[in-house]
Amino acid sequence: MLDKALFGRTGHESTRVIFGAAGLSEVTQDEADAVLATLRAAGVNHLDTAADYGEAELRMGPWMAEHREEFFVATKTAQRSGAAARESLERSLERLRIERVDLIQLHNLVEEDEWSQAFAPGGAVEALGRARDEGLCRFIGITGHGLRIAGMHLRSLQRFDFDSVIFPYNAALLADAAYRHDVESLLERCAERNVAAQAIKAVARRRYPAPPRPGERRLSWYEPLGAGDALDHAVRFVLANPQLFLITSADWRILSDIIAVASRVAAGEPAAPGDLDTDRERDAIAPLFDGGALERI
Repeated sequence: MLDKALFGRTGHESTRVIFGAAGLSEVTQDEADAVLATLRAAGVNHLDTAADYGEAELRMGPWMAEHREEFFVATKTAQRSGAAARESLERSLERLRIERVDLIQLHNLVEEDEWSQAFAPGGAVEALGRARDEGLCRFIGITGHGLRIAGMHLRSLQRFDFDSVIFPYNAALLADAAYRHDVESLLERCAERNVAAQAIKAVARRRYPAPPRPGERRLSWYEPLGAGDALDHAVRFVLANPQLFLITSADWRILSDIIAVASRVAAGEPAAPGDLDTDRERDAIAPLFDGGALERI
């Protein structure tokens, strides 16, 4: 059993563990079906995918035919013009085999030129607002990576009343004083406006230090933590903040391990303390971003 919480103002009680579907970009349908079976068995009821996640939406489509009502379904578009964002959303609906997504999100809205285009007349924000009015989506959110994104989300929330945000959150990243300040300010704003806050990269160990070995299969662009004490503590670190939802790693091979930790927390085991001085995972997690050249991933 997993804890649930109201997902911002949506009225939906989402499991605090949300499935991040990026790892379904290059899998067989049988593999995707097995992942769904794991999610359903655990009671996970919120799926997060994106138009840019390879074939992930296609792999999820057959699930929706039988289980659409069991899940809050979120996807993303990286398009910034209104016409392209609308086309992206319609394509996602077709690939997912559904008539409406619960949440459409502007993917990694951080670069100045893209931000300006998205908010301009005829831009993606305006188009997605119309799509919401037409019933193609219920809610609109923003996502992003890197050390600049929490500050940019604050700026975005000044321009549009988004329903949700996604940003990186782990002890190593929050050890950066400027980033932690922005995150704390963002969480305060989200609490004021009842905006759902979702954490990514909670169990990202580091960027891979070397190219893949022959036959090595990588499901995410970063090396995730393996099962064990560091992953256990990293998951608890996010869940210690009742405001946060944890989006799982793209590497679904550790999905059951993440769910197991979250289930123990739901059963009453304490979550990790928020004091960075005592966070053991800082020794296992390296910062993924540099505030500049490495932000676009």
